[in-house]
Amino acid sequence: MVDFARSPRSTLGVEWELALLDGESLDLTPAAESLLADVADRAPAFEKRIVGEMLTNTIELVTDVQTTVSGVAEDLATSMGALRTLTEDRGIELMSAGTHPFAQWQTQEVRAKDRYLELVDRTQWWGRNMLIFGVHVHVGVDSRDKVLPIINALLAYVPHLQALSASSPFWGGTDTGYASNRAMMFQQLPTAGLPFQFDSWAAYEKYVDDMLTTGIIDHLNEIRWDIRPAPNWGTVEVRVCDGLPTLEEITAMTAFIQCLIDDFSARLDAGETLPTMPDWFHDENKWRAARYGMDAIIIENAQADERLVTECIADELVRLAPVAERLGCARELASISDLMARGVPYQRLQDVFHTTGSLTEVTRSLIRDLRTSYV
Repeated sequence: MVDFARSPRSTLGVEWELALLDGESLDLTPAAESLLADVADRAPAFEKRIVGEMLTNTIELVTDVQTTVSGVAEDLATSMGALRTLTEDRGIELMSAGTHPFAQWQTQEVRAKDRYLELVDRTQWWGRNMLIFGVHVHVGVDSRDKVLPIINALLAYVPHLQALSASSPFWGGTDTGYASNRAMMFQQLPTAGLPFQFDSWAAYEKYVDDMLTTGIIDHLNEIRWDIRPAPNWGTVEVRVCDGLPTLEEITAMTAFIQCLIDDFSARLDAGETLPTMPDWFHDENKWRAARYGMDAIIIENAQADERLVTECIADELVRLAPVAERLGCARELASISDLMARGVPYQRLQDVFHTTGSLTEVTRSLIRDLRTSYV
């Protein structure tokens, strides 16, 4: 049995992975353990909100359960302020993007935690290559029976979310030609990538039981899908997004995800059957969005109609506007249009590189974006 916790509808939780950089070289620095010790000693109130991740170059900000997107923003800004107090003393800079532009995976350290060490031991070269950063958004679902229909319908929005958040065109000092190289990297891990579409909770439970029985996983959280049930929290967890450089982009994407899931929840309550598409459509859409970003032409529905992802996003912003008003995130959802006009992350990073020819300057721009986004 996989028990699904009770959770109020459309509550929120966000996890934001941040890269730790040496203030002079702007390369990654393995400072997480010492920073976490500082948190325990100097800011103990934040021990559950400033946490470690797989690599010692990464710190993750984790919000409390929030009811509004503005609450998420305030929570993250407060934790960021506490973290900055500690990093400034050590000459450490912070940035968020799907990848660090020039850091090399061979020199990174894995935290001495059993689950991380086991992952690297099993996956070897691919596991050691996971020099990537992301944002995870949890949205509360008030009935277990809604979870899988919501996930199946939400798969159609993977390209929207991936294109908007793409921030990893550079990896290991190379221009990959992808808007989101992180999306392609992460799916190489066993049990990562797009989820399977299950017709019932019992079918999902059978899958989990088979995975445990055969030793593919030891714990439920080792199913690392781009969108997955989070039974312990009573949420749907959306893990599609690359690391986002600014707090404004975090709140915009959180609003989009909250509105989509709340809309699906309301439609299920009204007796509607949510639309789905074949798995291969979703696989193709993910690749197109990772490769072409905002220039991707995506498969929009089960009839195989195709449109530019930007046109699809624009339509969704109009359709979801009443939902956003009801949830109190109208401003944050509407800001997606402004972000698209300004340039989404990968576009801004490419512009800096084309102007300067320097991945150090690309990295500096990410540091600047983060530092100025919540002041």
